[in-house]
Amino acid sequence: MTAPVLWQDLRRFTAARVALGRAGNGLPTAAHLAFQAAHAAARDAVHTELDIPALQDELAASGRAARVVRSTCPDRQTYLLRPDLGRSLAPDDAAGLAAQRTPGRLAFVVCDGLSALAVQRHAAGLLALVVPALQPDAAIVVARQGRVALGDEIGAALGASAVVVLIGERPGLSTPDSLGVYLTWQPRRGRTDAERNCLSNIRPEGLPLAEAAYKLGWLVREMQRLRLSGVELKDEAPPLLAGQDKSTSVLST
Repeated sequence: MTAPVLWQDLRRFTAARVALGRAGNGLPTAAHLAFQAAHAAARDAVHTELDIPALQDELAASGRAARVVRSTCPDRQTYLLRPDLGRSLAPDDAAGLAAQRTPGRLAFVVCDGLSALAVQRHAAGLLALVVPALQPDAAIVVARQGRVALGDEIGAALGASAVVVLIGERPGLSTPDSLGVYLTWQPRRGRTDAERNCLSNIRPEGLPLAEAAYKLGWLVREMQRLRLSGVELKDEAPPLLAGQDKSTSVLST
């Protein structure tokens, strides 16, 4: 049995599973197989390792070098079972970052998170848009097996004024490659989620890179101006005019 036409029309506007129809008391075979494929893609996204050399090459192609560090998680399985270890920086990497301490700079931290696929697809492109506009000499660090709070330790070790963490978000059944961005002013161990700002669902089918770069650029500049982040920093970025080039507007926000 197929779904009513009005329900089928909704499929033009969402990737959610609506108007799937039915076969007896269950789903049609095609819908059931599509669900299984989406579930497998989400599981793959969680377990896939980030190809760090490929990411470094992509960053280098746009003139940016990245230092690689790791959390205290020894492997992916531990990362999934022990979130706390993903928030702590390996001691030798902490010492190495402290040796490169340059107080006052921005720090961009790229973590694999729960979807290395999202990071592989979108992180370098977003950095290419925002880093030259905000601070060309900003520190860029790629963190293996990292959680959001790992950025606080990295930023503190570098003496950064603020840290911007790009991280793969938990996959959904229609969104295996969603990238999240978290901003924290004056990063240090113990910062809470209430002290961060977040941009979520960055991907072509969600918040496109150009729009994410515009919002991120505005938030970073406001964070630097007001010297705060989190619940006290509201996203009041002015709307873009019709036809305005989102890819370059970050330069003038």
